[in-house]
Amino acid sequence: MRDQIILSGMAILQPAVALMVWTMVMWAWMYATRLPAMQKAKVDPDSLASDPDASLDRLLPREVQWKAHNYNHLHEAPTLFYAVAIVLAYVGHGEGINVTLAWAYVALRVVHSLVQATVNRVAVRFALFALSSLVLAALIAQAAVVVFGLADQAGG
Repeated sequence: MRDQIILSGMAILQPAVALMVWTMVMWAWMYATRLPAMQKAKVDPDSLASDPDASLDRLLPREVQWKAHNYNHLHEAPTLFYAVAIVLAYVGHGEGINVTLAWAYVALRVVHSLVQATVNRVAVRFALFALSSLVLAALIAQAAVVVFGLADQAGG
């Protein structure tokens, strides 16, 4: 059955789905910490919506907000990852080095999340973000080579 699901070039969809699952783990972690913190701080959600100067960053402990910030970050650069994974799968190049790069990207993003959500050391987060961005750039370059036929032009 697994062979029927993962067709040639489609293995790259596994790390893409894994990052989606991780995003939902961060969503659950965010709400598991944020809702009790809001209750403890007696935050009225309706007053937040009507007050343009109100901010949960000012009202809740920073450790609680770190999870929310990371959840937001998982909707930024990873959108490019999802797109390039789909492109590479579609053109049949979601195997080999590309799937290895994709898993590396996911691992780096998970570690980035854990750092941001727990100790939030900016220098460590930046290093992880920069490294994941280089991996993402490599995936995008791989897709560009295939989609624009650059490999064919270089070979002859």
